[in-house]
Amino acid sequence: MARRLDVTGADGVRLAAWEYTAEPGGPGIVPQPGPGGVPRPGPDTTRRLDPDTTRRLGPDVVPRPGPDTAARPGGRPVPRPARAPQAPYAASGLQAPHAHASVPGVLLLHGLMGHAGHWARAVRRLTGGHRIVALDQRGHGASEKPAGGPFTREAYVADAAAVVEQLGLGPVTLVGHSMGALTAWQLAAERPDLVRALVICDMRASALGAASQRAWQDWFRGWPAPFPSLEAVHRWFGDEDPWVETPNPARGAFFAEVMAEHPDGWRPVFDPEQMLTSRETWVHDAHWDSLAQVRCPTLVVRGLDGELGRAEAQEMVRVLPHGAYAEIPDAGHLLHYTHPEAWSEAVEPFLNGVLTP
Repeated sequence: MARRLDVTGADGVRLAAWEYTAEPGGPGIVPQPGPGGVPRPGPDTTRRLDPDTTRRLGPDVVPRPGPDTAARPGGRPVPRPARAPQAPYAASGLQAPHAHASVPGVLLLHGLMGHAGHWARAVRRLTGGHRIVALDQRGHGASEKPAGGPFTREAYVADAAAVVEQLGLGPVTLVGHSMGALTAWQLAAERPDLVRALVICDMRASALGAASQRAWQDWFRGWPAPFPSLEAVHRWFGDEDPWVETPNPARGAFFAEVMAEHPDGWRPVFDPEQMLTSRETWVHDAHWDSLAQVRCPTLVVRGLDGELGRAEAQEMVRVLPHGAYAEIPDAGHLLHYTHPEAWSEAVEPFLNGVLTP
C-alpha cells in the first residue's frame, strides 16, 4: 500500500510524498491499488494504464534520443497545481507522525519529468525493514508547480532536506534517478548529518553542453499536444516521435503515466518551460566537486545502454570516498522503470548492508 504525506518544501512549496508500506501478512512493498498498480497522486496528475495494457508494453527497449535521458519532454504548460488537502503537519512544519520511527528511512527521488509512481514496480520487490518514501519533486506529479519557481539546484536540494526532516527519515538512504540522483548527492554533500547512504541511478557528473538544451527546446516545439487519447500518447512517444530510432513501447508507457486529461485532450502534468529551467544547471555545469564531498557509502548504478557511460561511472566511483558500482545489462536510462527486478537485485544488497544495524 502507499499513503500520501503532504509536506512543505523550500519557500513554502507544497510537496506530495508517498510512503510505501509492506503488504499485511507478507514481505515486500505493494503499491496502492489503482489504475496501473501505482500510487494515485490525485485528480490533477496522471491517469494510469490498466494492468493488462501495462503487460502488453513489452521489454525495455528504451533508445537514447538525447545526451541526458531516454525520455524527452514535451507539451504545453497547462497542468493545474496540486490541491490535495494539507495534512496538519504540512502547514505547521511539524514532523509527520508514523508508526515506525526507528525503521531506517529511504527517500526515492525521480528524474526530470518523472513522478513518485515510477518507482512502484521497483520498490515492491524490496523486503521489509525499510521505511520507503517517494517524493514528487517540485514541478512534478502532485506537488506544487509555482509559476515563478524557483527551479534551481538549491531549491530541489532544500526540498529534499525538508522532507527528510519533516518526515523523520534521517539519517536517510537517498535513492535518486537522473535529476533526482544529482539532488541526492548534493544533499549528501551539504548535509551529511541527514544522509546515511546514497544510490545514484544513471546520472552524469559532467556538463552536457548548450547544444543539449537547444535540442530540448526544439523537441518541445514539435510535440503534437494535446493528444486525443492515451493510446495516441503511447503511439507517438513509442514510435512516431522522430527521435525514436526503433519502436519503443516502454518510452510510450513512461509518458502515458505523466499525462492528465483536459477538455481539449491529454497534456503533461508538468510545465515544459519549468523542466527546461530545472535542467539548465547540469547542461552548463559539471558536478564533480560536490560528488567528491559525499562521505557516505554510495552505489553508482547504470544501465548498459543508459546515458551514463561506463568510463564516467567508474570515474565517479573513484572520486567518491566510499563508492561502489553496479551495472544492469539490457537496461537503458529508465533502468528502475523498465527493469525493476534487475534493479532491485542490484540495489537491495547495498541497502541491506547499509541499513542493517
